[in-house]
Amino acid sequence: MFTTYILHSKLLDKFYIGYTGDDLQVRLVKHLANHKGFTAKAKDWTIVHTEIFTSKKEAMQREKQLKGWKNITRIKELIDRSSAE
Repeated sequence: MFTTYILHSKLLDKFYIGYTGDDLQVRLVKHLANHKGFTAKAKDWTIVHTEIFTSKKEAMQREKQLKGWKNITRIKELIDRSSAE
């Protein structure tokens, strides 16, 4: 199983979109650890949206699609819809 996910940092008021084949909590710990990269800028990342796929290809395609939106309103609407379900 593969997961496409969206993280949010209240400190930065930013979203991060990614995918993983690892356990999502393990992946979150890596984002919160000391490292270089976009998520290193804050230590308050939380998972706000997830989607499960059976193949890596599907997860990667969805990640690319979400990143292509480049529209914060659209991303927030997706998160709100999934929270309501």
